[in-house]
Amino acid sequence: MFAIVIAPTAAIGQGSKQNYERWQTLTKRINQPIFADKVDPNWSESSEGSFWYQVLTSDDAFHYIIVDPEKKTRNEAFDHDQLASLLASELGQDAASSKPNLKLRSLSFDTEFTKARFEFGKRKWQFVLPAGPLSEVDSRERDRADSDAVETLPANRQVQRSRDGGDRTQIQFENRTAESLRYKWVTPTGEYREYGRVAPQKTASISTFEGHSWILESPSGSIVAAFVADVWQSLARIDADTPQPKPLRNLTKRSARAGRSSQSRSPDNSWQVAFENHNVVLTSTASDARAVLTTGGDDKNGFAGRVWWSPDSRSFVVMKTEKVDVRTIPIVQAAPKGSIHSELHTVNYAKPGDAMDHPRPVLFRVNENEIAETTVTMIDDSLFPNPYSIGDFQWHDDSTSFSFLYNERGHQTLRVISVDAESAEPRAMIDEQSETFVCYSHKTFLRRIDATNEAIWMSERSGWNHLYLIDQASGEVKNAITHGDWVVRGVEHVDEANRQIWLTVSGIDKNQDPYHRHLIRVNFDGSDLVRLTRGDGDHAWGFSPQRRYLVDSYSRVDLPPVTELRDAETGELVVELEKADASELLKTGWQFPERFVAKGRDGETDIHGIIIRPTDFDASKKYPVLEAIYAGPHSAFVPKQFGRHSSLVEMAELGFVVVKIDGMGTSHRSKAFHDVCWQNLGDSGFADRIAWMKAAAIDRPEMDLSRVGIWGGSAGGQSAMRALIAHGDFYHAAVADCGCHDNRVDKRWWNEQWMGYPIGAHYAEQSNVTQAHRLQGDLMLIVGEMDQNVDPATTMQVVDALVKADKDFELLVMPGVGHGAASHPYAHRRQADFFIRKLWKNEPRF
Repeated sequence: MFAIVIAPTAAIGQGSKQNYERWQTLTKRINQPIFADKVDPNWSESSEGSFWYQVLTSDDAFHYIIVDPEKKTRNEAFDHDQLASLLASELGQDAASSKPNLKLRSLSFDTEFTKARFEFGKRKWQFVLPAGPLSEVDSRERDRADSDAVETLPANRQVQRSRDGGDRTQIQFENRTAESLRYKWVTPTGEYREYGRVAPQKTASISTFEGHSWILESPSGSIVAAFVADVWQSLARIDADTPQPKPLRNLTKRSARAGRSSQSRSPDNSWQVAFENHNVVLTSTASDARAVLTTGGDDKNGFAGRVWWSPDSRSFVVMKTEKVDVRTIPIVQAAPKGSIHSELHTVNYAKPGDAMDHPRPVLFRVNENEIAETTVTMIDDSLFPNPYSIGDFQWHDDSTSFSFLYNERGHQTLRVISVDAESAEPRAMIDEQSETFVCYSHKTFLRRIDATNEAIWMSERSGWNHLYLIDQASGEVKNAITHGDWVVRGVEHVDEANRQIWLTVSGIDKNQDPYHRHLIRVNFDGSDLVRLTRGDGDHAWGFSPQRRYLVDSYSRVDLPPVTELRDAETGELVVELEKADASELLKTGWQFPERFVAKGRDGETDIHGIIIRPTDFDASKKYPVLEAIYAGPHSAFVPKQFGRHSSLVEMAELGFVVVKIDGMGTSHRSKAFHDVCWQNLGDSGFADRIAWMKAAAIDRPEMDLSRVGIWGGSAGGQSAMRALIAHGDFYHAAVADCGCHDNRVDKRWWNEQWMGYPIGAHYAEQSNVTQAHRLQGDLMLIVGEMDQNVDPATTMQVVDALVKADKDFELLVMPGVGHGAASHPYAHRRQADFFIRKLWKNEPRF
């Protein structure tokens, strides 16, 4: 009778077939449209700031919007229903049924927004704004190319980046100039990639996509024309009347210098450098005279790589590098495809403490009269004796000196070294030192401004990540460009002429989440700081082609995107464009994650996290708590932008309250907050995480802290197991996927950045291998047999330590799988099973 009573309960409880079906179908169930969630502007060439965009609205129809910043207006381009009716009439369709499906392909407007062209029903149309008439475009007339009167693709007055998502089309370059022209694609990031040449008075065609940007260059390298591909006009004519476009604004003098310095030929084309048998050979391009300038180079200690020429072509620098053998690790693939025999793979894998290549810069001063007498000087390295890396070489504009960035091994010194071209004497132009670490991998910025002998430098010397204006001659700080209890996250744009800089920052609003990104502009002297974004959320933005206006979108995990047009000079709101609508998603039972803030271990510092509940959440029930952990010091990991957050909601769907928290030791806060990780990766912010969960559970009785699980991968895998080692009194079950369990045997750059160099006793103290005997609770280890990111041996060394300590655990080895093995469907299901068993005490039924 007892069995009869409980059996139905078990059948529908956590771990039941129905429960797993909800888990497995979650992604499909919550894949509902978010309406009006993004604006992709199509900027007009004729008036700076005017643009149009299409948006899917809550009536499940596409609408087309024209924005006029000067008038501060946002209007529909045409009456949606009227155009739908006209098209239905022309196509012989029922007007009412066609209205919701007005998806116009290849839509474009003329420069004054008086007419629109588009494709619909596999036919091409023109519509006069705002009310018509509607007419079909005669494609034969449009495509006729034997007349000078033929409609051509308009040339741009500003080079643009390519935008993705357009239809396939063709562009035809008709060169009516007397020079051969190179045509190059402009990538979305602003790079130029050459695809071919079009001879004088000839035509060349290439397949492309609508919205892709192209430039044409003369033999001298100047840009003579720029076009954006369109499905309506394919003919791009270049003649004497074609306007010469302005280059991309981010192609600054600095990037031009960087490109030049990588050339082996001197800027004046007089000299050519080559490497033969690991030595340096200089050749005169005028006389073909050549000289071997160095001797004794070999494959272990020789010359190779880039050549940095001075602007005046009288000097150049190359690196002489003493090389070491790189450690290799064996990886055995047990069941390679097509064979019944295992296969051994060998992977280069440098580990903490391993010897490194030692590069040293060498200065060559060219003797124009007798190149064999060119002077060769090995730069004194007393200021850069133990490099982790040497890079960011740059000659200064007057050719009297060059400088480079020296990152000392151990990452407590980051130094800009300047070298005099005449004496070859080095000096420290900027000297950044820390008692813990300089975050070279994510918090560095150097911009030399030779015109004023200044440099812009990023530093945490104040306790917060900010920018400073440095005197290049003395190395002294002229002034802080930014300051305060907030941080610079990145440099958006530098305007040397107007001495202004645009920055991504966070923490600048005391009443907002300190991780929210905002855009500001400030003068080099630190004055006139202008806020360009305002809304309470995490911001992303894009500028109009001339940077006059700003399309700004912001959101939070509990706020769908809001998109605004702002004045890029003042930051003032011009017009609100869209507010996203997530009502269809909410109908599925999906809930906005809850943001929660509590004090950390010190009782003072705010710790931020989110709480996620299942779609069938019942406030009267108690749920085990599952923490998704990743505590890598290179960033912060709690989501800040709106999204479905499927991977987190999916775990909640099995019957858990899921939390994600950024504890101390992660980035984007103060230096002191970040420094907690130094030589202390095992800490993982657990004291803050536990305090946060205890505070959250006070007013949330559904959170059952007597059943707490944790899961993570890679560094998160290390932390997940560490939870049971150091805090087994709070955490009860953990899944560690591909964990870097021992910092002594993981990749070099990651571990030396945060754990330091040389290798000390603290490495062993932080190891899950040496601490495995302290394990409490239930542990599942997952490892990918073919992981080349984290040595799979580190998981097996943990296994060895657990066996020796007589500790029970579960191990899942995934044959043929690489890093992130828990994302494999089988391992993903096994992870779910584990938490059902350990925290719900149910046996999964599926």
